[in-house]
Amino acid sequence: LSSIFKSNLYIQLNKMKTVLITGATSGIGKATAFELAKKKYNLIICGRRKERLTIIEKELSRFTKVASLCFDVRDKKAVFSEIDSLSGEFKEIDILINNAGNAHGLDPVQSGDLEDWDAMMDINVKGLLYVSKAIIPEMTKRAKGHIINIGSSAGKEVYPKGAVYCASKHAVIAITDGMRIDLNPFGIKVTAINPGLVETEFSKVRFKGSYKADNVYKGYKALQAEDIAEIIAFALSRPAHVNIADLLVFPTAQASSTIVKRG
Repeated sequence: LSSIFKSNLYIQLNKMKTVLITGATSGIGKATAFELAKKKYNLIICGRRKERLTIIEKELSRFTKVASLCFDVRDKKAVFSEIDSLSGEFKEIDILINNAGNAHGLDPVQSGDLEDWDAMMDINVKGLLYVSKAIIPEMTKRAKGHIINIGSSAGKEVYPKGAVYCASKHAVIAITDGMRIDLNPFGIKVTAINPGLVETEFSKVRFKGSYKADNVYKGYKALQAEDIAEIIAFALSRPAHVNIADLLVFPTAQASSTIVKRG
C-alpha cells in the first residue's frame, strides 16, 4: 500500500506540470515524450515533421494532455510565433527540454562543407537559444522552472573530423553553465545531459543516408533513446533543493568519443 500511495502522490504532484520538448518526432525527444506522458506531465511536443507530430500526439493522448507545435528551431520567427500561440493550460511552461540537434558530415576542417557547418550551428546553438528566449522570461516572472539541455559527450572533448560539431556541443555546455548562473536568483534549475553513443537516426543524418551509418552501432550495445529518457525523468523527479547540473552518460562499451570496445 505504501508504494502505491507514493506512486499516486508522485503523479498528483506532477500531473499539472507542462513540459515542452523540441525534436520530439524521433530519438531521445520522442522517447522522453512517452516516458513523461506515462508520469502524467502535460506535454507540448515540437518538431519539423507535421505527419509524425500528428501520429505521436494521438498516441500520447492516451496517457496525458498533449499539444503539438510544428516549426524548425532555426526559424526565429516561427519559434516565437508558435510558442506564443499556446493557450489555456499549455500557456504556462514549467519545464523546457532543449533536445533538437544534429550532426552533418564527418569531415576534416579543411574540407568541411559550409552548409553542414551552418546547419549544426543554426540548430544546435542558435535554435536552442531561440526556444529558450521564448520561454525563459515567463519562468523568471514566476521564479520557477527547469531547463534541460541535451548536449553530447562531444561537448566534453574534441575528436578527429568533428571540429564544428564538437564546437556546437561545447557551446551548449557553455550556454547551459551560463544559464545556471544567470537564472540562479530566480530559483530555476538548469541541467545538461550529455550522452555518448545513442542508437537513433543521428548517424543516418550525419552520413546523409550513406551505408557508413550502418556500421556506427555494430559490435556493441549502444545507449538507447529510452535510457536517456529515463535519466531525464529522474532529473525532473528530484526534490526542489536538488539539481543535477551536468551529467555524462556512456554505454558500457564506450570509454571516450574514439574508444569503443566492439565484438
